[in-house]
Amino acid sequence: MLVPTIRKLALAAAALALVAGCSGTPATPGTTEPTGGGDAPAGTFDSGNADYDAIINGGSVADAATVDGNEWAKAVKAAGVLKVGGTETSNLFSLLDPTTGLAVGFDAGLSQLLSRYILGDAKTELTQVTVDTREDLLVNNQVDVVFATYSITPKRLERINFAGPYYQSQAGILVKSDNTTINSVADLAGKTVATQAASTGVTVLETEAPEAKILELPDHTQALTAVQQGRADAYVIDQALLLNALVANDDVKIVGEPFGPVDAYGIGVNKESDAKAFVDAWLQTVIDDGTWLELWKATIGAKTGTDIVPTPPAINSAGNA
Repeated sequence: MLVPTIRKLALAAAALALVAGCSGTPATPGTTEPTGGGDAPAGTFDSGNADYDAIINGGSVADAATVDGNEWAKAVKAAGVLKVGGTETSNLFSLLDPTTGLAVGFDAGLSQLLSRYILGDAKTELTQVTVDTREDLLVNNQVDVVFATYSITPKRLERINFAGPYYQSQAGILVKSDNTTINSVADLAGKTVATQAASTGVTVLETEAPEAKILELPDHTQALTAVQQGRADAYVIDQALLLNALVANDDVKIVGEPFGPVDAYGIGVNKESDAKAFVDAWLQTVIDDGTWLELWKATIGAKTGTDIVPTPPAINSAGNA
């Protein structure tokens, strides 16, 4: 979607505010090409986005010993596909193209790179998840991993495990574009504020805006619609998700500064498997070889118009060691 210049600037400013709180550093001139796997096979992933496809098809491929040394990875390889729990409607993180049947975005790209690392090519099977279904899908082994801006929390760690984190954010406030009464978290007092049920948005509002009237809704789309239709005065959730809404909608805006605790996104895996160690090692590889940075530029950076990239959080830095 083409965004007018003034809107691009607004998106860039919001994105900069987000990454500034996440140890952001200016992107260096030029690009760092993914190193790939030396003699790795050429990838066949074709979403129609040449820059994005080059990153996925240039991703590293593990040697046979690395895969065979991990029971979880060996099972994925035997199945011939990585079963991913994710989203289909996020412009920044995972947007499904009904024409190609492929998802594109930061989360989608990471899942595709993980698939290539194990299988030698990006072969994923995407299952749409919600905040209510993610843990059950992992516990029941209906998906191998969940990439879905999935916040690492002590409660979730009781049922599943997380590799990573691979990204971090803070809460933000989204309102209608003509709203002039809400400019900060303090202005949420007495207002009806939408958020996703069972998300970290509920806890953040209870702590940071205790006088707000919380409207819990099942998913991002319904919370956004509640603001657009006037049933809610604001929508509070991770600012990374709100940036996604701005890309696709010109009737809303983000106000104020990011607030609340830093929200670390992890890769959900089954607690009883040995997946975490394997996925952590792969994630460190794509961070070290520059692929993480290139994917961020091609997805979140390109959509929001900012060239300021966040520093990847340290693995196991969110209480998930």
